[in-house]
Amino acid sequence: MSVILRKAIHSLSREVIRNTGIIRRFSSISSRAVVDLAAKDGELRVFVVAGEVSGDTIGARLMASLKRISPFPVKFCGVGGSMMALHGLQSLFPMEDLAVMGIWELLPHLYKIRARLKESLEAASLFKPHVILTVDAKGFSFRFLKELRASYNLQLLDRPMHFHYVAPSFWAWRGGEARLKGLSHFVDHIFCLLPFEEEVCRLNGLAATFVGHPVLEDCLQLNLIAMGVLLFGSCILKLLSCKRETLLLGRFTQIVKSSEVNLIFLQASTAALCTSGTVAVELQLARLPCLVAYRAHILTEWLIRYKAQVPYISLPNILLDSPFIPEALFNSCTARNLASTLTELIQDEGLREQQMKSAERVVQLLSPPANNYVQYESEDISQPSMIAASTLLHYRRCE
Repeated sequence: MSVILRKAIHSLSREVIRNTGIIRRFSSISSRAVVDLAAKDGELRVFVVAGEVSGDTIGARLMASLKRISPFPVKFCGVGGSMMALHGLQSLFPMEDLAVMGIWELLPHLYKIRARLKESLEAASLFKPHVILTVDAKGFSFRFLKELRASYNLQLLDRPMHFHYVAPSFWAWRGGEARLKGLSHFVDHIFCLLPFEEEVCRLNGLAATFVGHPVLEDCLQLNLIAMGVLLFGSCILKLLSCKRETLLLGRFTQIVKSSEVNLIFLQASTAALCTSGTVAVELQLARLPCLVAYRAHILTEWLIRYKAQVPYISLPNILLDSPFIPEALFNSCTARNLASTLTELIQDEGLREQQMKSAERVVQLLSPPANNYVQYESEDISQPSMIAASTLLHYRRCE
């Protein structure tokens, strides 16, 4: 037998032994829950990444719920905003560095985002977490999870559990459901906001839990000025960059950030103008009729037209498969059209009543099922963040 052949066989034998060791080691921890891993170290270490304002709010609630029900002290590291900072997270860098919306809009920021990705990977490796939690922002989150898992595998290390909060919108895009299959390679469990997402995830090999929509925890925390029409949400300001459009809309609207909105304000309002996104669901909770508006880069709008497989852009319309909320999208999103639709909505009580009735159904669909409620100190808790926290603590990975 030649020296080269003997070396090749020896190398192959070592590889087999090494791979067998990986399987044995991973198998030994596969039946252990997150809380068991924390018990070994006397603390639960969670590395969390949120890339936008809504993710910061979701992450903050989950952090609070984990601290409430964990039998061990919880330590956090990662990326987040002001809300997560209130619960002990010192963000590695400003969360706004990741909050880039759109597709073509992302291109000028690629170098910075790549640098932030490397920074996050290094921090996660040093922190030695039991759990990795990414919240929405799937572009950055999924790249982060992929590279982190590859790093653990390369170093032959036991990897932490990987959770992603907010299922990707596979239902909105052509071929989206097929892409779910690949997520199981780097995501252990997904927390779903919509009722139909859990089953579809599981059919595609992904462990998932429907926890309910996070705005259900906000229904009594909304603050503002009484106006006939409200215009709020950070992205909506881009719609009014043109002075002429601002003047046309000025008689209808008061610009406010969504974080400043209050229930008293909403109850005093007749209708609202908002962007698509979480704010449209918040208005359903407040039973405030609204008009949804959306503009983006011309190439992003073209891609959305080409790839989208749902006829609506706002979540309430998608859930009910009905255009009960008027939408002004792309080229139709002009000041004149917005003003005309708002006028009709303000003056037509029947249209507003129809929206409020449909809102009842939307809220029902977004509420978690009773069998997902968490028992805590003799109290049933149905908050989405508590359901997610309990699922995270007691989850057992199947290898």
